[in-house]
Amino acid sequence: MTIAALFFYLYAAVACASAFMVIAARNPVHSVLFLILTFVSAAALFVLLGAEFLAMILVVVYVGAVAVLFLFVVMMLDVDFAELRQGFLQYLPVGALVGVIFLVELVLVLGTWAVAPEAMRAIQAPIPPLDQVSNTQAIGRVLYTTYVHYFQLAGVVLLVAMIGAIVLTLRHKENVKRQDVGRQIARTRAMSVELKKVEPGQGI
Repeated sequence: MTIAALFFYLYAAVACASAFMVIAARNPVHSVLFLILTFVSAAALFVLLGAEFLAMILVVVYVGAVAVLFLFVVMMLDVDFAELRQGFLQYLPVGALVGVIFLVELVLVLGTWAVAPEAMRAIQAPIPPLDQVSNTQAIGRVLYTTYVHYFQLAGVVLLVAMIGAIVLTLRHKENVKRQDVGRQIARTRAMSVELKKVEPGQGI
């Protein structure tokens, strides 16, 4: 067994184990830490494949931003997960049904899996050749030429998801003063000024 294969099995095992611990850990902070370990292991696998740009993007974007953001949100909100788990049993049948559907789909995919003969040749000879351009430039050429429509579609999907998250989490509290621009523009002197006639010596 070569050194590359040894490191591949090592990082793959760590990635699978930490991914399982993300959903198995009871403490949400521990889950986020295991998620960071999963991302780092996946980045190491990208380095072994020669895609160092994707590895650095995975570390910088997901570990440095998304996972740390999850960690800060979990720690600052102090969510009572014990209270959230109280209604777990009533959703168990629906969750089990969805799990069975996913399992059937995975069995169908793995049962009909076939590797095309030209796939290995395409992996060994990437387009454009890496000896002519860098890894980052090769990804940019493919991403913004062949798959530009999918790239734009993914951006639209993320934008819709962000707007949906904002709409779902927006809560309008009662008895909170908010700015009304139309009412401010329509203000008149009679609405804003009230004259009081004060008798001498009485004060206000």
